[in-house]
Amino acid sequence: MSVDMRTFLAHVELANPVTTAAGCAGSGRELAQFFDLHRLGALVTRSITMAPRAGRPTPRMAETPSGMLNAVGLQGPGIDAFLERELPWLAQRGIRTVVSVGGGTVAEYSALARRLTDAPGVTAVEVNLACPNIEDRGRVFARDGGAAAEVIASVRSVMRYDVPVVAKLSPDVADVVAVARACVDAGADALSMINNPLGMSIDVDALRPTLAAGTGGLSGPAILPLAVRCVWQVHAAIPGVPIVGVGGVTSGHDALQLILAGACVVGVGTALFHDPYACLRIERELEELLQAKGFHRLADAVGLAHRPTARHLLVDSEESSL
Repeated sequence: MSVDMRTFLAHVELANPVTTAAGCAGSGRELAQFFDLHRLGALVTRSITMAPRAGRPTPRMAETPSGMLNAVGLQGPGIDAFLERELPWLAQRGIRTVVSVGGGTVAEYSALARRLTDAPGVTAVEVNLACPNIEDRGRVFARDGGAAAEVIASVRSVMRYDVPVVAKLSPDVADVVAVARACVDAGADALSMINNPLGMSIDVDALRPTLAAGTGGLSGPAILPLAVRCVWQVHAAIPGVPIVGVGGVTSGHDALQLILAGACVVGVGTALFHDPYACLRIERELEELLQAKGFHRLADAVGLAHRPTARHLLVDSEESSL
């Protein structure tokens, strides 16, 4: 018997829970040469900014044990080119598209939302809060609940009511639950976690940092336990809020960890760099795991690890399938 893999991102139904992660699939054309993008739960674009950005100087990517550091710097063509060329390409094909946005001021986020609110083809907007606030000494929005809430409120106030606003959170905070709650109170319809934690490596031959920027975002399998922890804590505190679990997912087993912790959607990022079919493989593996454990619906597994009876339910279902 097949498993019903449908899920919801706020009120928007997705055929399955597996999406790309922002920045790891461009704006769709790159992956489209490998498979039909309709097979994704949704495609999440790279973070779009108001003006074009060339990104940071090279070297800006480096391998690490079980992961990767990057300091690309939101490279992209800007909102005008995105609305002229990239979003229409996705909209014409009916691809569910979550548009990630990034800015340096609250006004910039608001302006981006205003440009997107009437654009066809926008399934949801993901607000990348891991951007420096140039009006507050470069402090990252995601590290302060008040600053993050101000951004979310500004986006929600101009975005169409039928387009969910998703706040993407950073693990580099003292209390991720407090920031999550502030975003929800400000109008976030869903939460995405985690954005890349900051990391650094040193080139011991050159005797200097590996990345030109010094620090960079750490991604890959190394951060999965961090993502599971954040999803677990936030779901426990705010169980009614949809969560997109992102960070280090390379298999259906990884995806199931995030779902049992409380995520109803799972993003795949770094794995796409060496396996463009990763999303399809992970979705298949996840369905096979759920089926083997006796689940008829994906929704029944969301947050199940929080329930004291979960262990008995899984044991009973596995014994019944023998």
